[in-house]
Amino acid sequence: MRRAVHHDPHSFIRDRLRIAAVPLVPEIRLYSAHPASGLWRLDGSPGQGGGPPPYWGYQWAGGVALARYILDRPDSVAGLRVLDLGAGSGLVAIAAALAGAREVIAAEIDRNGLAALELNATENGVSLTLLGDDLTAGPPPDVDLVAVGDLFYERALARRVTAFLDRSVAAGIKVLIGDPYRAHLPLARLRVLAEYATPDFGGARDASTTPSAVFALEP
Repeated sequence: MRRAVHHDPHSFIRDRLRIAAVPLVPEIRLYSAHPASGLWRLDGSPGQGGGPPPYWGYQWAGGVALARYILDRPDSVAGLRVLDLGAGSGLVAIAAALAGAREVIAAEIDRNGLAALELNATENGVSLTLLGDDLTAGPPPDVDLVAVGDLFYERALARRVTAFLDRSVAAGIKVLIGDPYRAHLPLARLRVLAEYATPDFGGARDASTTPSAVFALEP
C-alpha cells in the first residue's frame, strides 16, 4: 500500500498548475489545472480514484459570466463591500477588486482553495480578505453585495445557499448570481441582467461553450 503524502498547497499550486488568462476574462490570470496537474495529490490520496477534481482549479461558466459582467460594469461594485461566496479560484472576487470594490471578502471552505485564492490575488495585484468558514448557516456579514458563481449544481447546497441569499436580501444586501441555468437555480425569483456564451471547464475535460447568465435575486 502506498503511503499518503501531504503537500504544502502553496508550493504545489505554484509548481504544478499553470498561470493562464481566463477565456472571456483575459484581464485576469489564474493558476489553472491541466491534465498533468495531479491535483488528487494535494489531499494526500495515494491514487486517482477519489472523486471529482477540486473546483477551485477550474474556471466555471457562472463565475466567468459574473466576472465579465463586473469588469464591464464596474459601477455594480465600485466603492462597495463585496462578499464572493464559494469563491473557488477567486475569479469573481478578483474582478470585483479590479473594478473598484472598497473591500472584497472571498469565502471558501476548501483549505487548498484558500491557498489558490491567495496566490491568484497576488498574481493579479489585488488584496482580498479570505475566510475559510461556511457562511451559509448564519447571518450575512456586513457587506453591500453578495456575489455567487456556480453554487446551484446540487440540491442540498442550492437550498442552503438560497436561504443565505434570502437572509442577505432581507438585510438590504444586493445579490448577483452567475450560473449556466443549472437545475437547482431559483429561476422564478431571478431577473436576468446579462447573458454570455461562456467556456465551462468544470463540466467536461475539454472546454465547452454554454449559455450563462448573470442574475439579480429579487425579494
